[in-house]
Amino acid sequence: MDDQYELYCLADPLFYDTLDGRRGDHPDFALASRDLPEGWQHQATDTWMHYAPLTGRTPFQGWKIHVSARVEDAERAIEAVWDYCVPRGIAFKFLRSLPVMAMLNSKAAPRGASGKLVTIYPVDEAQLELTLKELDELLRGIEGPYILSDLRYGEGPLFVRYGGFAGRRCLADNGELVLAIEDGEGRLVPDVREPAFGVPSWVTLPAFLEPHLAARNAVTTEGLPYRVESVMQFSNGGGVYLAEDVRTGKRVVLKEGRPHAGLDAAGRDAVARLAHERDMLERLSGLEAVPALVDYFTLGGHHFLVEEFVDGNPLQRQLVHRYPLTSATCDEQTIAEYTAWVLDVLPKVRRAVESLHGRGVVFGDLHPNNILVTDDGRLTLIDYEVATLTADRGRAALGHPAFGAPADRQGVEIDHYALACLCLGLFAPQLTIMLSLDRAKVLDLARMIRETFPVPSEVIDDAVRAITGPEPAAPTPFPRPGAEDWPRLREAMTRAILASATPEREDRLFPGDVAQFQPGGGVNLAYGAAGVLYALERTGAERLPRYEDWLRARALAPAPGTALGFYDGLHGVAYVLDLLGHRQDAVDTVDLCLREKWESLELGLFGGLAGMGLNLLHLGTATGERSLGETAMKIVDICSDRLGGPDDVPEISGGGKPRAGLMYGSSGPALLFLHAYERTGDTSLLERAEVALRQDLRRCTAGADGTLQVDQGWRTLPYLDEGSVGIGVVLARYLAHRDDETFRAALDGCRLVTRGRYFVQSGLFTGRSGMIGALGWGLTPGPRASVPESTYLAEQLRGLDWHALPYGGGLAFPGNQLLRLSMDFATGTAGVLFAMSAVLHDRPVFLPFIEPPGDTNTPQGVSAHGFAGRFGPCDTAKEV
Repeated sequence: MDDQYELYCLADPLFYDTLDGRRGDHPDFALASRDLPEGWQHQATDTWMHYAPLTGRTPFQGWKIHVSARVEDAERAIEAVWDYCVPRGIAFKFLRSLPVMAMLNSKAAPRGASGKLVTIYPVDEAQLELTLKELDELLRGIEGPYILSDLRYGEGPLFVRYGGFAGRRCLADNGELVLAIEDGEGRLVPDVREPAFGVPSWVTLPAFLEPHLAARNAVTTEGLPYRVESVMQFSNGGGVYLAEDVRTGKRVVLKEGRPHAGLDAAGRDAVARLAHERDMLERLSGLEAVPALVDYFTLGGHHFLVEEFVDGNPLQRQLVHRYPLTSATCDEQTIAEYTAWVLDVLPKVRRAVESLHGRGVVFGDLHPNNILVTDDGRLTLIDYEVATLTADRGRAALGHPAFGAPADRQGVEIDHYALACLCLGLFAPQLTIMLSLDRAKVLDLARMIRETFPVPSEVIDDAVRAITGPEPAAPTPFPRPGAEDWPRLREAMTRAILASATPEREDRLFPGDVAQFQPGGGVNLAYGAAGVLYALERTGAERLPRYEDWLRARALAPAPGTALGFYDGLHGVAYVLDLLGHRQDAVDTVDLCLREKWESLELGLFGGLAGMGLNLLHLGTATGERSLGETAMKIVDICSDRLGGPDDVPEISGGGKPRAGLMYGSSGPALLFLHAYERTGDTSLLERAEVALRQDLRRCTAGADGTLQVDQGWRTLPYLDEGSVGIGVVLARYLAHRDDETFRAALDGCRLVTRGRYFVQSGLFTGRSGMIGALGWGLTPGPRASVPESTYLAEQLRGLDWHALPYGGGLAFPGNQLLRLSMDFATGTAGVLFAMSAVLHDRPVFLPFIEPPGDTNTPQGVSAHGFAGRFGPCDTAKEV
């Protein structure tokens, strides 16, 4: 689960949204409504309330002060900082509300930033020292979590770190734009924000802070009877470590609890939960399904629980390894073998849970990562920090969203619900998350599981009853992918999108991914209004002048910090405005972009130079503006110079290294080079495209099923954005110009990923819809395929029913993480609509710049350079 998504789930039960104090039941801190002091300016964001004097001299970077506090001390701390900083003209910011504070200090929150309630920006080291000294007195008695990225000042709630005050950015080693500070030579370098205190090499720690650093370094693990071997897991509440008990030589697990950190829904911190877990392990001592308690101690204020090390694999890892539907070569025998394994595991898990109930304990946090299975068959349940007593009929204050019981369940009913979700989730991984959006979705999941796996009906029926309860709600009827004709499906998705529109809002027009709450994100092509309007226009919807005007206004007066790129910023907005007939607005929007310092952007298609260059080539041709084409060719030259050679990228994508793929990798520049070659005939550009594609293929690996996927070290990716299917789309375009045996073989491997029968998400960029789109853009299985191509497409279209949900009298789909519905292009309903149009619509629908070279009006169903499908939309609809 991505940490940031849960924060945006608090405001609305159906869509990701901000905790704006003007909406919902989450008011801001009282200080946020205080009148702005004369001579001060104020800016509110999703999470922070910023205050600064109009005539101040706040520098771009320096030593900043953070104030940490418990929930009960928050208002006092903020008020003390306000009363101190305003008369002295010191800029500061504070978290806007208690819910935001609690979420950013939750167990799942990023460790590096957690605990920061207030940030203060002294203008120099003298003001830093005085402010720390005086605030230390004013905040006496306030306690808060230790801020891991900072150095603690004394024993109070004040912490310091050297870093940026302004939002300057630079390119990191992985090619992405990150927050930046100046080094000793005036160059912008990444402002590293790790969960450990450090000082940049060109900065000297102020002398008055040296005793505080010495005090920090004095706390060590020397003298303990445990030797830490490795880190098993980190959370904001503390770490989990594999260690050796030096007295016995046995391996043990050390679980750490940080005071005031890692809050749960009940407001308990990690220390309180760790002590609670100790008590539960004592109560459950001797059960085979429970690890033995070894010890409990404190060190440097942190609490540590020591328990038996169970040398087993999490059930989640086994699920990923065994699950058959993600393989291109999945057959009925493999499915039957997997089903037998699930039916063997489920009773063992149930017996383990019931053994806890026999001791009067509700586990409360059952999910595959908390179930260990050893080689000798022992099944162990781990992590008892939210367990409750059966007699209390309480509810866990933390839990996995795919297994968390609704509010009408208490006590052992919570475990029974989780067991039912586990049953369904082993056949449809992660999809029980959607039950919080529509409980009746369980009926769809049950039906599709029965159709796919040879599982006894009573097993699924029992799980459905446990989930729906004694009086299940009647499901809302809506058109089903794979069961309805294309016009009705198109109309249903369009209806849902329009039903969600909020033109009265300034920040976004259609609800989508949480990325739309970044500056300008509600406008862009990936997550904002431009992408939705683009999909609607391409699929034949009626024009929406009011919504187009909403987009035009925000394109010509963009919010500060709005990105420039094609999918994340203004270039994509300009592309859509031109498509909608607002050419002058498009040109004016591009002019705004060209006034910025765009040359330092990364190379990718999503937000970098490749996307900008492609858009300028397009607009230059469309408008006849020679300067746009010249700038585009300048970008081509920059990308060519910065690209490097075929081996100048690591073999692993992501994780701090440059990412591969269509949107973020070298395939984006390759696409730019190909378009430039098609316009100029310069074969050196074709050669640069070849180099770029070889860079991305260097970061791919072949699977046992013959698929080619992007290798991230810990997982492989097939998706459109940074997976192999996106690379395949560009490979197909290259092969339309020049044959290459290696590329043809790689394209075959990319094509095979479209045969996978299961995808956790439905979206265009990172889900099933990207596979559907790719099938329409040239990745249909090759001539050696033993099954007709339309069969694979029909399978993918039917597969959208795994995620289909009713909304607004129509058909909608969840976004990234599946926690909320999304209407956007990259993650949600608009993207699904667009992908289906690529294979079902009565005219060609292509992702921008993916249309066949030299012919953007190729009739649907006619092969052009290997791009369009080899079947007509009518025949495909019949197959479905």
